[in-house]
Amino acid sequence: MAKLRVVFFGTPDFAVPTLTALLQEADIQVLGVVTQPDQPQGRGQKVQPSPVKQLAQQHHLPCWQPERLRRDLETQAVLRDLSADVFVVVAYGQILPPDVLAMPRWGCINGHASLLPKYRGAAPIQWALYNGETETGVTTMQMDVGMDTGPILLQRAVPVDLFTTLPELWTRLAQLTAELLVETLHRLPALTPLPQDDSQASYAPLLRPEHYVLDWRRPALALHNQVRGFYPECFGVFRGQRVKVLQTIPLAPPLLTTVLERFPNLTLPELPTQAPPGTVVALVKAFGPVIAAGEGHLLLQTVQPAGKRVMAASDWVNGLRLLEIGEKWAVLPPLDIHTT
Repeated sequence: MAKLRVVFFGTPDFAVPTLTALLQEADIQVLGVVTQPDQPQGRGQKVQPSPVKQLAQQHHLPCWQPERLRRDLETQAVLRDLSADVFVVVAYGQILPPDVLAMPRWGCINGHASLLPKYRGAAPIQWALYNGETETGVTTMQMDVGMDTGPILLQRAVPVDLFTTLPELWTRLAQLTAELLVETLHRLPALTPLPQDDSQASYAPLLRPEHYVLDWRRPALALHNQVRGFYPECFGVFRGQRVKVLQTIPLAPPLLTTVLERFPNLTLPELPTQAPPGTVVALVKAFGPVIAAGEGHLLLQTVQPAGKRVMAASDWVNGLRLLEIGEKWAVLPPLDIHTT
C-alpha cells in the first residue's frame, strides 16, 4: 500500500509534536515543511529558525519559508509539483490561499486547539483560560477559505480546573493535537466532515499589550484567569514600579473549598469584606500578599519585579522595605478585552 504523501505547515513549538508524530508513522511520508521565515529571538535579537524548521532540518526535510505564501507563486508551484495527498496545518501563522487549499488530493487538514466553533483564531488556549472554561480540547477540520471555519472531522475534549496554567494546557493540547491528526489521517477516507454551527462561534484574537494590565476592580477570579491565561505577561504597578504577576490564588467564598483542597497548608486570616480595589489587606506567611479585588481577594504566589528574577511573592514581600497593610497597587484604566 502506498504511503500517504504529506506536506506539513507549522511554525511554533506547539506544532512540533505533530510533525514528530507524522515522521514516526510508517504509512506516512512527509515530503517537506512550510514554516514562517526565521525571526529575531531573545535579548540579543539573533535571527533563529522556527522550532518546526529546526526539527525539519534534523530530519533533512525540504523546508520552504515564504514571506507571504499568498503572493509567492514560486513556492506555490513547488508545492503543486509535489502531488501531495494532503497538507497538514498546525499553527502555521498564515492563511492558505484558495489555490493552495485545492492542491492536495484530500485537501488541507488543520489541527486547532479548541472545540470549534468556539475560539476560532490565533490564541484559543489563552482565551479559553481567560474566560474560565472548565473544558476545552482540540479539533481537526477540513480547511476552507475562512479562519477556522471549515467542517469538523474529529474532536477531543479535556477538562480544565481552576489552577490549570497556560504552559500545562499548551503542552497537553499540543500532544493531543498530534494524536488526533494521526488518527484523522488514518481514518480520512471514512470520515464525514460536519459543518460548524456559526451561531455558536466565538473568537480568540491575537494578544495585545493592553491585555496584560491587571485592573484590580475586576473580580478576583477574573484576575486569576487573566494571569494564568496570559502567562507570563500580566502586570500591575506597585510603588511606581511594574511587577509581573505570574501565579495567584483567588479567594472568594464559592472557591474556598477548592482552594484549600489544593493548598492544605494555607491558613488564611480574616479578610475585610470591603476594601478599595488594589489594597494590600493581608500577608500570608510562606505565600504572599493578599490584594482586594472588585469581588473577593487575590493572593499572589509568584511575581517578577521589573529588572529582577522570578520569585516567590513571599520573598518579594521580604525584600520590600516596610510593606504595610493598607498600601495600594495602582488602579489602572479599565479595559474592554472580552472576545465575544
